[in-house]
Amino acid sequence: MMTGGCHCGAIRYEVEGDTLTHALCHCTDCRRHAGAPMVGWAMFPHGAVKVTKGRPKTYASSKHGRRQFCPDCGTGLFYNNAEMLPGRIDIQSATLDDPGAIPVQAHIQVAERIGWMAHAHELPAFERFPSQE
Repeated sequence: MMTGGCHCGAIRYEVEGDTLTHALCHCTDCRRHAGAPMVGWAMFPHGAVKVTKGRPKTYASSKHGRRQFCPDCGTGLFYNNAEMLPGRIDIQSATLDDPGAIPVQAHIQVAERIGWMAHAHELPAFERFPSQE
């Protein structure tokens, strides 16, 4: 079993079973909702996820898409689309207590990727913040 939750701790969840897939989504909808250049989504059968604390708020982000998030801190948590992904639920994988436990498998919706993201892996990397000297 894996556990996770929102930034403020008002929402907690558990998930059991195997991940169906884990992808990094670059679509405009995900980017704008998260305020991030991409969003990691771990997909599970719908019944595998159980909210154990709090109650997420649901937002209809498209005709069939439903995003759930913490009404207190705004952390995005889940995505459902009964038309496109029946019987499945996506969890924003960075909200897992151990997000590194599920290896990522693919980049998706790269047709909408921000141009500079294609080369982001080439940028200098720092353990923390770069020196200000």
